[in-house]
Amino acid sequence: MGVEEEYLLVTPGGRPTAVAGAVLALEHAREAEQGRAEHSPGPGGDLEKEFTQEQIETSTPPCAEVGELLEQLRAGRLRAETAAQRAGAHVVALGTAPQEVHATVVPEPRSLEIEARFGQTAADQLTCGCHVHVRVADDEEGVRVLDHLRPWNAVLLALSANSPWFGGRDTGYASFRSQVWGRWPTAGPTGAFGDAAGYREVTEALLATRTILDPGMLYFDARLSARYPTVEVRVADVCLDARDAALLGALVRGLADTAVADDGRAAAPPVRTEVLRAAAWQSAHAGLTGDLVCPVRGVPRPAAEVLERLLDHVRPALRATGDLAVVEDGLADLLARGTGSAEQHRWRAEGAGDDEVVRRACARTLD
Repeated sequence: MGVEEEYLLVTPGGRPTAVAGAVLALEHAREAEQGRAEHSPGPGGDLEKEFTQEQIETSTPPCAEVGELLEQLRAGRLRAETAAQRAGAHVVALGTAPQEVHATVVPEPRSLEIEARFGQTAADQLTCGCHVHVRVADDEEGVRVLDHLRPWNAVLLALSANSPWFGGRDTGYASFRSQVWGRWPTAGPTGAFGDAAGYREVTEALLATRTILDPGMLYFDARLSARYPTVEVRVADVCLDARDAALLGALVRGLADTAVADDGRAAAPPVRTEVLRAAAWQSAHAGLTGDLVCPVRGVPRPAAEVLERLLDHVRPALRATGDLAVVEDGLADLLARGTGSAEQHRWRAEGAGDDEVVRRACARTLD
């Protein structure tokens, strides 16, 4: 498993700043001075651009242990912060900026074409997500995992919720990033694909509509990665706390292992996509502070109960990988302290304004 995280770039005062180009140029210059290869052959470890100049992305190498994944997440955040400081900025793990910001799209042809074609949808995409990759044997196994994940993706969104403010306003959502992201024509839950041929058929049908530029714009909650032999789960906000990102990685791997188990428990529940969309909306709205739609029963239940259902579902897989105790502790800790959205609300209750919220989040990003 591996995790990609997107961060906002902000000034020392806490305002988003368009310095991604400078950050990456300075980082590449430093690597050249040290004689490091410009691009490593394997996944993970590099800093990369995102859609706007106010963002940067980092990723972990593939990890087998949750503790290793957490170490790599913290190392990636520190590396991104060190690179940002060379350009007079900081990184912060927030799903959206609390201030009103006019984002600056990176100056390259594909991004500029997206900006021109999609108008306000593209203009509002100063959003940061967390993408978990889990290795699969082939596309057939990958589609089995995708179909199995469908009812659980909304729960993963709820436990990562970290974007309650957008454009200078309290949105009333725990994850408003997911609402902004959902405006893309391919974003959100999908129907069951059935097999690899079914996945390819959907991909070709969407490309034939010419509403998206290329397969890179298949913004499903979870998809087959175009770069690696993995399933890529894209539903989550970037987590304020690195521990929650590692927890997310362990849960996604547990769900994937459950999907490919040989004991007959892994059949994908036949849930309608319309119901999944409603469940995702509820997760975005409530986070872990209210009811969620239970993937098993399809009715509202307290968030703690739904997380317990998720844990029960993946317990055999977690036990097999040795992750059960750390996931149990992680979920209990997360429920006790709340998501990044809850933390931001606490800071607001203490009197923190927009910039102060970002400054506090910068510190929490780096533990």
